Formats: sequence, C-alpha cells, structure tokens
Amino acid sequence: MITYYKKIEGTLVQLQQAEQGCWINITPSFEKEELEDFAKTHSIPLDFLTDSLDIDERSRYEKEDDVKLILVNSAIRNIGGTENEAFFITHPIGIISTPDHIITVSSRDNMVIKKFLTGKVKNWDPIDDRGFVLKIFEHTVFDYLSCLKLLNTKRNSIEKELYDSSRNKELRQLLAIEKSLVYFVNSLSANELLKMKIKRTDFLGIREDEEKTDLFEDIIIDNSQALEMANVYTNILNGTMEAYASIISNNLNVVIQRLTLITIILMVPTLVASLYGMNVPIPFKDSQYSFYFIIIFSLVISLLLAWFFRRKRLF
Repeated sequence: MITYYKKIEGTLVQLQQAEQGCWINITPSFEKEELEDFAKTHSIPLDFLTDSLDIDERSRYEKEDDVKLILVNSAIRNIGGTENEAFFITHPIGIISTPDHIITVSSRDNMVIKKFLTGKVKNWDPIDDRGFVLKIFEHTVFDYLSCLKLLNTKRNSIEKELYDSSRNKELRQLLAIEKSLVYFVNSLSANELLKMKIKRTDFLGIREDEEKTDLFEDIIIDNSQALEMANVYTNILNGTMEAYASIISNNLNVVIQRLTLITIILMVPTLVASLYGMNVPIPFKDSQYSFYFIIIFSLVISLLLAWFFRRKRLF
C-alpha cells in the first residue's frame, strides 16, 4: 500500500497523490508490478525498494544520482510467532530521499512509522527531509530502549517463577528473550556503525547545522547506550541460565542421594526378612516371639542407619 502525507498547519494530512515535499509511505500489501511502476514514475532504482523489504538486509546507505537510500534496522514485536521464537525481532526501514520526496519502505507494520502517523512525534515536517531522517533514527533507538526494558522486566518475573518451579515453559521463555537480545545486539551494532559512517562522511549534509548535528550526536550516544544495555542483559541472562542449570543438576543430585539412602535403610529389613525366610537352621526359629524380635531388630538397625546419615548431614 502506497500512501502520501503532508503537513498542513502542523497537522499530518493524507493526500490522494504525490506532491512536492510530501512523505510517501510504502507498507504491505503491494504487488511487484506496483513497486516497478512506482520506481519508474519517481526515477528511483528498483533495488532501493526491494532491498528495504528484505528482512535480512544489513544497515547501510547508498547513493545513486540524486537519490539516497538509508537502511536502518528497527525493533518490532514478533506477532504470530510460536512460544519458542523471539518476542522481538528486527527488520529494516528503508528511507529514500529524492529531490522531491521523502519515502519510507518497510516489509511489516512498524512501531516507528506508526508514531509519525498517529501524531506521537513532534516537531517534524517531511519538507525537512534531513530532520525527518534524524527523527526516525531517534525514535528507532527509543523503541530499542523500550523493548529492552520490557525484556528485562519479563526476565525478572520469569526468574521469580523459576525459584518455585522447574517447568519447561519458563525455560522456553528465557530462550525466547535470549533470541530477542541476540537480534538487538546485532542490529544495534550495525546501526551504530551506520550512524558513525554517516557522521564521518556527512551523508545527510548537516555538518553546518549545529542543531541537527547536536541531535545526531545524542542519537549516536543513545544507540551506544542501548547496545550496552543489550550486551549487559545478554550477559545476565547467560549467567542466569548457567546458574539455573547448575541448580537443577544440584537438586537432581540431592534427590538421587536421598533415594539412595532410603534404599539402603529399607534394605536392612529386607535382608533380615530374607535371611529368616531361608529353609536353614537360624537363631530363635523355635521362639514364639521370633516375629516380634525380627521386626524390632529391623527397625532398630534402620533407625540407627537413619540417625547416622542424619548426623553426617546426608539427609
């Protein structure tokens, strides 16, 4: 679906067709022929559009004639995934700048683009394409930070549940969080390299604009902070998984040890009963109290063994 927007007196208005200085947003669903016609109409290389739809495309920028392409990875919720899949994944937003328009392309519904469409982003105008790009960068980082906080909160709640249970459900959820963090670390690293390269080459042409330069510096710092948070949360989760695996192994050893001790204690009455069940001469075989003697003797030996194991703190 291709939609056109323009700011009129501070309000975002949807247009019926493209106008000078408008924002063109391309989101599913669309046909390949529709993209080809759009690329020809606006003199845009077709691969600029198709690359933006590739979920595995790396963060980068490219220029051909007067058309610029920036691909930046953003976080999205993995809706419809199984419980073993990541809660959040990343996919690229294609930002195409032409002399007449600013174009955004994404293969899935994106939280960042929705913020612009719903008026949650202030102080931007598609006419100022450089400022628009910076705002997309800024809110992409904000989304990463928000998602990281949600993942950390979920991890804490799952850890509390793991203290009282050993169900596979919680372990699968921790694995899903770990997958999300791996996606985030890789994408944030790629985004950081992209932004540093854009800054070094002045790809956006904002070097002489102090306000935009300062904003870009803040965005790079926030991206570094998000990357550091993702690495810290990944290390904490890895430590948690290793510690929990050790706890499970230790608990299993304790259970096996106790079962072994119980088996040893119960073996004594079984051994005594087996001996007195043999068809050979044995002590007290003619006594009328032999049955009670065997029971008392077995219980005394079992209690002595239990006391001994308890004293050694094996129970």
